[in-house]
Amino acid sequence: MSGKRALVTGGSRGIGAAVAARLAADGFTVAVHCGSDVTAARSVAAGLPGEGHVVVAGDLADPAQVERFVAEAIAGLGGVDVLVNNAAVHGHQPIDATSYEEWHEGWRRVIDVNVHGTANVTWCVADHLRTRPEGAEGARIINVGSRGAYRGEPVAVAYGASKAAVHAMTQSLAVALAPHGIGVAAVAPGFVRTDMAEALLSSPEGEAVRAQSPFGRVAEPEEVAAAVGWLASPDALWASGAVIDVNGASYLH
Repeated sequence: MSGKRALVTGGSRGIGAAVAARLAADGFTVAVHCGSDVTAARSVAAGLPGEGHVVVAGDLADPAQVERFVAEAIAGLGGVDVLVNNAAVHGHQPIDATSYEEWHEGWRRVIDVNVHGTANVTWCVADHLRTRPEGAEGARIINVGSRGAYRGEPVAVAYGASKAAVHAMTQSLAVALAPHGIGVAAVAPGFVRTDMAEALLSSPEGEAVRAQSPFGRVAEPEEVAAAVGWLASPDALWASGAVIDVNGASYLH
């Protein structure tokens, strides 16, 4: 896949950083997106194999910033062939311990980033793909969903709902964009060992979290990235419309 170019949102840490590394190892030039931590994103980009990687920044909740950073990624790479929508926020909002103000503000932020932001980045990249002279044949849009869309997120209800929306969006866009030669798919991880999850995994609750999988552990970011890497490959077109579970058999449906 040498010569291909990818934009990875939320690429400055965790799953996004692992996806950027996997795609770069597969021959992609990568635009590493971050919300605001440009230093972390530059560190990720500097550590990628190959040359020509760039960093772009912007708040997914702001449509104007989305349009700007997608344009910067396209300009910096000379085009985008693969989009990985990884960036998301997770709000802790147990309904019986959250004020009404906290509740509706939390929902607004989660939906603005996880649903509206993902949709807006996708529109901007799809518009680029559909209108570029060489066409969109072989392009990919890959969304990072969540096991929580199926299993439920009782203390993060907005997050679970937002990921269910991302799964539905994936399948709708797979049908809408197939005539343009664009494959659209998603992965649905369970718990992954990231900086955000480390506090929970190191707490007394960590053992119960690990026990959710019959493997007795949680995923490493690289294991999710491996699934994304396959979906970005030429062999994976016929997986368009799929939401692939990457949860270590911790939830079956």
